[in-house]
Amino acid sequence: QVQLVESGGGLVQPGGSLTLSCIFSGNIFSLYLMGWYRQAPGKQRELVAEITTGGRANYADFVKGRFTISRDNAKNTVYLQMNSLKPEDTAVYYCNAGGPGRFGTWGPGTQVTVSS
Repeated sequence: QVQLVESGGGLVQPGGSLTLSCIFSGNIFSLYLMGWYRQAPGKQRELVAEITTGGRANYADFVKGRFTISRDNAKNTVYLQMNSLKPEDTAVYYCNAGGPGRFGTWGPGTQVTVSS
């Protein structure tokens, strides 16, 4: 059974940076599409970025040029480097393995708050 644990969230000022990490366990990490999603209060969960088994990254338009997703198959870990953070980036960020459908797995989430 796949399990995911996120870390690295917190409070940061506008324009600041954070790096989120997600540790994967329970199966072969390199075989999984991995993604970061976020959900702000009163809004639906949305895709932030995803990275394929081959290392190809896809980004939501609202983070292009600011966020970078990467994976380390040796460490079973996926990262989200977030730069130039804005107040509207405030949300709970969730790690996902295997896509958002019924067979995907979600982590418990980590709060990111961008505020002065």
